[in-house]
Amino acid sequence: MLKLHELKPYRKSTKRRKVVGRGVGSGHGTYSGRGAKGQKARSGSSIPVGFEGGRMPLQRQMPKLRGFKSRTPKAVVVRLDRVESKFNTGQTVNPKELFNKGLVKSHLDVIKILGDGKLTKALTFEKVRLSKSAVEKIEKAGGKITAQ
Repeated sequence: MLKLHELKPYRKSTKRRKVVGRGVGSGHGTYSGRGAKGQKARSGSSIPVGFEGGRMPLQRQMPKLRGFKSRTPKAVVVRLDRVESKFNTGQTVNPKELFNKGLVKSHLDVIKILGDGKLTKALTFEKVRLSKSAVEKIEKAGGKITAQ
């Protein structure tokens, strides 16, 4: 049976901060766990992360990667002949429909339709970017272009 004098706190609940600077007898007196002299032993001192004593830090010694990475996402390209094969005359071509037909992976992407191939159906294009050759072929086939 559990006795009152055998009770002790749960081992994870006994986390207490180290009390330092309370005399030699406490075990954390004299230098208070800071070692002897130097920048790190002083009060108020803080050395920036990665500081290497004034020499050129390692992350600045490493060569830089060449090139430029744009923050604006690249448009997902769809060919006009693929649109021709998946859509019927009079249908609307927009990102959601292109996603439903399996031509793009996400309807949230910026989509650009290129004028590769032929277009014989009159389709309505909305919320997609179009190349100049695609615009010519759409207008020639009798299609409409609404808000791009």
